[in-house]
Amino acid sequence: MTNYPEPMVAPMREELVQVGFRQLLTPAQVDAALQQPGTTLLVVNSVCGCAAAGARPGVTEALRDPALRFDHLVTVFAGMEKEATAQAREYFEGALPTSPQAAILKDGQLVHLMQRQDFLGHGPEEIATSLSSAYRRTIAAS
Repeated sequence: MTNYPEPMVAPMREELVQVGFRQLLTPAQVDAALQQPGTTLLVVNSVCGCAAAGARPGVTEALRDPALRFDHLVTVFAGMEKEATAQAREYFEGALPTSPQAAILKDGQLVHLMQRQDFLGHGPEEIATSLSSAYRRTIAAS
């Protein structure tokens, strides 16, 4: 399968970049980013409808919560940087690959993973609440 046309995905990339996410384009960039100390939010971006309607807006909404203090915000794009996306999913401890995904990592270790089913049929506010709750349970509580 070939990549999507870049002009088509550029606005989808920009949605996350505008709120502070850094694009990871290679497996080496993924490893360097995810092995950093601190808390990381990694979003596996996608062209699918649930990414557009739920994941990107929900993550953006969650980041408005001042209690969420991620040290690193990073993203890979499924269907585009395939090797980087595959490398990112290596950190998801055997979870099936879905798009989109949102992972919370602490010191390079996965502590929470939202899969496609966590976004399907859920609005941005509900997704933001779920992500915020996961952060509080796994990061703020530790």
